[in-house]
Amino acid sequence: MSTVKTVTDADFKKEVLSSDLPVLVDFWADWCGPCKQMAPVLDKLAEEHGAKLKVVKLNTDQNPQTPREYNVMSLPTMNVYKGGEVVKQLIGAKPKRVLEKELAEFL
Repeated sequence: MSTVKTVTDADFKKEVLSSDLPVLVDFWADWCGPCKQMAPVLDKLAEEHGAKLKVVKLNTDQNPQTPREYNVMSLPTMNVYKGGEVVKQLIGAKPKRVLEKELAEFL
């Protein structure tokens, strides 16, 4: 079972912007091959680092408002939110070790 929670435009503020933990948001879509490659990597990341970093995903086709607000132009895009602000943005599929290195300050 995945520890990555799905968020929507409706609950984005509550689940992401109001979170006490830093939140990694995976912006993805069903048709995006690299997004599908990232799913097991993000599951593992959430499983191993969930105490320090909350990992969620948002389907951009079903929830177009939030990606538009944060200028998400390509998929997959992963934004880290801390204190309600974007503090880091990663674009494209990445191996787990690269992702962990990029996110080291939050883990």
